[in-house]
Formats: sequence, structure tokens, C-alpha cells
Amino acid sequence: MAFAPGRAKTDTINNVTMLIDSHCHVQFNAYKNDAEEVIRRSLAQEVKMIVVGSQANTSERAVEYAHQYDGLWAVIGLHPVHLTSMEVDEEEINFHSREEQFDYNFYKNLASDEKVVGIGEAGLDFFHLPKNLTLEEVAKIQTEAFEAQAELATELNLPMVIHCRDAHQTLLPILQKFCKNKKLQNRGVAHCFTGNWLEAKGYLDLGFYIGFTGVITFPAKKTNPQQQLDLIEVVKNTPLDMILVETDSPYLAPQEHRGKRCEPWMVIEVAKKIAEIKNVPFEEVVRQTVKNTLKLFSKIKIS
Repeated sequence: MAFAPGRAKTDTINNVTMLIDSHCHVQFNAYKNDAEEVIRRSLAQEVKMIVVGSQANTSERAVEYAHQYDGLWAVIGLHPVHLTSMEVDEEEINFHSREEQFDYNFYKNLASDEKVVGIGEAGLDFFHLPKNLTLEEVAKIQTEAFEAQAELATELNLPMVIHCRDAHQTLLPILQKFCKNKKLQNRGVAHCFTGNWLEAKGYLDLGFYIGFTGVITFPAKKTNPQQQLDLIEVVKNTPLDMILVETDSPYLAPQEHRGKRCEPWMVIEVAKKIAEIKNVPFEEVVRQTVKNTLKLFSKIKIS
């Protein structure tokens, strides 16, 4: 079935025609001059989106955007890089993280909004490290904030959006502890997954979904081809009913758009690549990933 280049081919699920970018940051400063245009461009291509916060102000903006536009919902939380002050160099975007502490009551109040469908992105990041702290000190700070957000998700019965970079061996045991009471079992996604199959299986065993971004479209690095081969193996092995598609906009534009600012409509390229890797029809990937997203983020109501 043919479709125009650059336009999202969509499918109908319960009489709703759409794709869902399950993780984007259209409220970030990368879009400060044209956020409305970016959002409307994606919605025009029938791509709905979950806007994910990274700290207090971006979480509030995520909720504001979710109320301004039909087809947008919010996830709120405190990203581990914002627990300490440091320079962050990510893709074509550089910024200085502003140190914050996790304010349980603030996020609990914000989560009462009908448009808030999850908690995150929360987790551990041992890739970006401040120069003035040891890894052990960073791990302690991040673990405390992650556990507090897991407690909040458990209290409010909301799913978690997990950020984990170079820290799966530390994060998974913490997550297992919270899943023992079954309240977080099957209640989250390992977002922007770039690890190996053993690590992915750790999340899948807890009933967590795996979120894939444009990274799966990248060619293998000559210096370390195994990393991409491992990731493609994860895509192959992960059941389609446990996969979410996302862009992580403004980061990680798919290979066809490398060097450009990523936008939510580019999630189409992620879905295409999954279909190619798993040798299944594109329409099946669209249908199932939308179904998965609506199942996980069960507060989403589509009329």
C-alpha cells in the first residue's frame, strides 16, 4: 500500500485514524519559536503525541500544551540530569541543567490534572555526570529521586516512563522492588531503549514495554558496530505487543532526517523500521503500537 513520502501513513483503530508518538518534548526551548507550527504539522499528519516533562517547568508546560491541543497528553516528572547542575551535550542541542530536588507534593498536585497520564521521565543516567561529584554520589541522589517518583506512580496508579542510560544493572533491581507489590507490574515503559537483549528482557519480565526511537534507524558505528547489532536484536526479539514507538523530539531524528531537529511526525520512520526488522506489515506495527500505548496510558480518552 503506497503512501506519500514525508506523510504518515495511518491506520484506523476503533474508528480513530492516528499514530501516537509516545514520547516527545515539544515544550522544550528547541521549539520556542515555532512550537505551535510543529504541533499542528504533526497533528495534520494524524500523529498524536504524549508530551513528557523533565523538571517542574517543562512538566507544567507539558500539561498546558495538552490542554491547548486535542491529541496531546502529558507525562510529568524529574529527569535525572536535572538533579545536579552540569553541562549536557546531547545531539545538536547543548544546555546547562538546573539543579532541582523532587517535590513530591508539587508533582502529586500536578498529576491530578485529567490530561496527565503518567509519571516521568524518571530514572538513572550514569552517562551524563557532573564534574564535582563521584559516581557513587550521583547514584545516591538519582536513586532517591527515582524511588520517590516510583512511590508517586504507585500511589496514583499511574504508569512510569523510565529513563536509563548506562545504568540498567542498578535501575532494574530498584524497579523489581516496586513491582513486587504488583502495583507497578505492567505499568511502565523503558523509553528510548538502546541496551542489549538481556537488559530489555529485565524490563519485559516486569511487564514493562520497550520504547524505540529513531536510533534503530541509525547505521552501525564503525568504532562499535556491536551496539547497533544488539539493539536490532532487541527489536527482533521484543514481542510487537510490548513495543511503543516514539521520537524523543527534539533529539534523535531518524537517519533520513539526521542533522535536523526531530519532530513528532517523524515517528513514522520508527514504525517503518520496526516493520522492516520484524518483517511484518507496516499497518500491523501502527495498529499494535497504538493499541499498546492506549493500554499503558489508560487515562487517554479518544472520542
